[in-house]
Amino acid sequence: MSLHPQALLKIAVDVAGEKKALDITVLDIRKLTVVADYFVICTGRSSIHTRAIADEIEQRLTGEGQPAPRKEGFREGNWILMDCGDVVIHIFQEEERIFYNLERLWGDAPVVAVPATV
Repeated sequence: MSLHPQALLKIAVDVAGEKKALDITVLDIRKLTVVADYFVICTGRSSIHTRAIADEIEQRLTGEGQPAPRKEGFREGNWILMDCGDVVIHIFQEEERIFYNLERLWGDAPVVAVPATV
């Protein structure tokens, strides 16, 4: 069973907020590519923090019946990419986020308002 993109998005954003991720940004890339519908981009303070965010997102998604996302960069924890199909989650440490600057790279994508989390 696959969750609707909006449900995936809500879980990712909620967990990132609960885990104290910094600068959570959601880009709507539906009109720009067929790769995914949304990018969730956030920052962790350390590799331990980025891995904790990724672990919790994966646990919540699989708990809802979503297949485990494909992950890259988990071991190093500098930039963890989680491919959930319609939603791709990027969990950066600050230096990598500044360097890769996905918000600029995907500058034509509208930013989706992120609701306040717990």
